[in-house]
Amino acid sequence: MAAANAQYYATRDPLGRAGDFVTAPEISQMFGELVGLWAADLWDRAGRPDVDLVELGPGRGTLAADALRAMAKARLRPPVHLVETSPALRAAQAARVAAASWHDTVDTLPADRPLLIVANEFFDALPIRQLIRAGDGWRERLVACQDTLFLPIAGPPVPDAVIPAPLRDAAPGAVLEVSPAAVAIVRALARRLVAQGGALLVIDYGHEGPALGDTLQAVRAHRYANPYDLPGEQDLSAQVDFTTLAAAAQSEGATVWGPVEQGEWLVRLGIDARAAALARARPDRAESIAADRMRLVNADAMGRLFKMLAVAAPGWPAPAGSG
Repeated sequence: MAAANAQYYATRDPLGRAGDFVTAPEISQMFGELVGLWAADLWDRAGRPDVDLVELGPGRGTLAADALRAMAKARLRPPVHLVETSPALRAAQAARVAAASWHDTVDTLPADRPLLIVANEFFDALPIRQLIRAGDGWRERLVACQDTLFLPIAGPPVPDAVIPAPLRDAAPGAVLEVSPAAVAIVRALARRLVAQGGALLVIDYGHEGPALGDTLQAVRAHRYANPYDLPGEQDLSAQVDFTTLAAAAQSEGATVWGPVEQGEWLVRLGIDARAAALARARPDRAESIAADRMRLVNADAMGRLFKMLAVAAPGWPAPAGSG
């Protein structure tokens, strides 16, 4: 998954109608604006310190541009740091956030002041490992190549100790997904927040674990596809285990809020008022604005499956919308 997704993102802009999928910032400016207001409110209640804004996997830069516009109205104009390795996406980001600095990893982010970090649909694209319950115990799922076909197979056994105790006696065929890469990044960011101050906002699709299930999926041209076909030519992702991410942050001494469903979080932040204001300003677009709001908020769209998790340095205020 890691190599295939690296090639996929490095060679194209996958977003929009001409691409393979659409993310919340591309649906409506309201999403990025509310993220910006979330950051500005937290900054204000923290005493307005000098901060840096960081986005992980910033797509086309749409979220950052919308967030910065909203932040500026609150007189927050931070330096911007984008963690992105794709040359194609860096070019798109530069067109929208011209003054940004780019990083290949979180290791080179500034270390001298608080960070306000946003990760929207970033962790779902990180590599996972799948563990499958076989007749003789748990095994790691591997991928075999037969002629030109890639097929999942049961690999070597794994110790029961690595399986959460409530899941060890699952029925044969059960799948447990883990993402060491996601845990490592959250722990690294939490250490920075504890040392420097600031907060991390994770927005992604996922669940509260531990949970069983094969959630690996591929999307191509806005349709689901076989994840074992065409490696490097379609988007691969898997649901985020928010419980595991929260535990990783807490293990480094950070404070955690959530997860909260995206729909509920956006309503708490004021998406209804923002949608009404946009509709008044552009009555010719009132119907599409309402449709965009429903897509972001409704339970049968993105509102329930997508969730937010907030992580902050000890002593920082509780982030808005976290309950």
